Amino acid sequence: MIETNLNGKTPDIAEENIQKLKQIFPDVFTEDKVDFEKLQQVLGNYVEDSNERYNFTWNGKGRALRLSQTPSMGTLRPCKEESKDWDTTQNLYIEGDNLEVLKLLQKSYHGKVKLVFIDPPYNTGGDFVYPDNFVDSIENYKRITGQVDTEGRNISSNSEANGRYHTDWLNMMYPRLRLARNLLSDDGVIFISIDDNEHANLKLLCDEVLGANNFIGDIVWRSSDNSNNNALTFSEDHNYILVYAKNPDWKPNFLNNESKRQHFKNPDNDPRGPWFDGNPVNNPGLRPNLQFDITTPSGKIIKHPPNGWRWSKETIEEKMKTGELRFSEDETRLIRRTYLNEMEGLPPSSLCIDFEITGHTRRAKYELKDLFPEVPVTSLFSTPKPTLLIKYILTIASNDNAIVLDFFSGSATTADAVMQQNADDGGNRKFIMVQLPEPCENGNDETTDKLFNICEIGKERIRRAGEKIKQEKGLEAQNLDIGFKVLKLDTSNIRKWQPDYDNLEQTLLDHIDNYVDGRTELDVVYEIMLKYGLDLTYPVDAFTIAQKKVYSIGFGMLMICLDDEITTEVAKGILAQVKELAPESTRVLFKDNGFKSDSNKTNIKEILKCGGIEEFITL
Repeated sequence: MIETNLNGKTPDIAEENIQKLKQIFPDVFTEDKVDFEKLQQVLGNYVEDSNERYNFTWNGKGRALRLSQTPSMGTLRPCKEESKDWDTTQNLYIEGDNLEVLKLLQKSYHGKVKLVFIDPPYNTGGDFVYPDNFVDSIENYKRITGQVDTEGRNISSNSEANGRYHTDWLNMMYPRLRLARNLLSDDGVIFISIDDNEHANLKLLCDEVLGANNFIGDIVWRSSDNSNNNALTFSEDHNYILVYAKNPDWKPNFLNNESKRQHFKNPDNDPRGPWFDGNPVNNPGLRPNLQFDITTPSGKIIKHPPNGWRWSKETIEEKMKTGELRFSEDETRLIRRTYLNEMEGLPPSSLCIDFEITGHTRRAKYELKDLFPEVPVTSLFSTPKPTLLIKYILTIASNDNAIVLDFFSGSATTADAVMQQNADDGGNRKFIMVQLPEPCENGNDETTDKLFNICEIGKERIRRAGEKIKQEKGLEAQNLDIGFKVLKLDTSNIRKWQPDYDNLEQTLLDHIDNYVDGRTELDVVYEIMLKYGLDLTYPVDAFTIAQKKVYSIGFGMLMICLDDEITTEVAKGILAQVKELAPESTRVLFKDNGFKSDSNKTNIKEILKCGGIEEFITL
């Protein structure tokens, strides 16, 4: 049996990277320190030692990097009363500074997210920049959301008058992208919406964080259906969406696009059906063995392409017989015929200009207005994204069971689109929305006051959109998950995980009672799940054993008892529950000061060990 004392930290990313380096190059470590001179020797020609080298840097980059690697001592507190279908939903809505939330998700969702879509602030001068505090992000989060400072939020606009206009934006994006990359699955991909203002900087930033070789494409989305006639130069009618994958061999889902199918015709009544001429016959790589000339029936010579043909001479002759290849009328080139019925689909285009497929900003505003007829939400969101755009991205970049993350959630368009797409194709995609609860700039009507907080709008949108989908789809959407669990960022629930270093004597006295005032057992249970790396949508069941409350997480994967005066009867009862639930493996957690004595703790541990419990955890 493994015995573990759980601490309150999120993963130490720097330490994990050091351990990975140690596994690859154990010989470059001396007394647990990296010998950089030896590391350079090992890497040989891959080391750039010149002062003049290509790099992308800005003021504060080093601090932003360290911030992304600093473990968090915060937690996410469950909020049942603001959730929908708490006991059954697999969706999450998280309120809090997304930098801190991304740190907290590192264990539970590392390598599990199939698709990330974000629409971050475009840094146009009027939008928000998150002023990360490099000392204490949790307290900074509480300050800027008005939980601590009576002056309210501390978010400010980032105007061009600011001498570090681009720098502030880069320092905000850099650590968040680094943390988001860790959450991507091996076949995961991230889509980032941006405009001209930071497009160039974002491309360089993503090349560094996500890898230039993992760049998949730069989508141009026509966002406006009405050109600006008052523009001084060009009417800006589009945005960009940068696409990066976790691995360079990522491929999108091909589409049955009717507009592209129109290219396929059958004027000669080919028995194999509609066809299209024009696909390449040259080899994409240099192949000297495929560099041969071809003689036409009339004796003309067709020179080989520079890299060579795509196929051998024998294969070309066979394809000529089947009709897949033929000579042009003047016999100067080979033409390749592609048949529609042989294609799995058509590749998505990097140019999205069809409003019926990807929508536009005005349509997105109509969607909000339709869901919120009583609130002027269109004045609160100047450039919302339409659900059509997100559904298009879901179609080409997700599977039926994908986890979809949006950590700049805004009005929760992504959650709405996920539910719509699941209703359309029967999928079971799950969403994780993350949003800072920013008070909105406009409006304070007493009847709708609560909806002038962006998180309140996002949660209410999911509620209303889900019910609308079910109403429109009827029986087709009977089993559709339109719920979400609300979790809120806060400081740790457990006193010893957030000691007061200015008053250590009081801190030691406080340890007699493990929990922070005002926190519930369920708060602590979710913090344990988070710090232990369990999926936050796992079912949490509670039952009583020997007059003590016991929580079962994930049908017995983790058993938690936070009561005092733990007896051996509790341990025996837990084993009986585990036997009934029959999970593959089980861990059991108690408060360290919940045992009557050390001998009592030892007896309970032995009972659990003999019962096959793999890990005994205390906090």
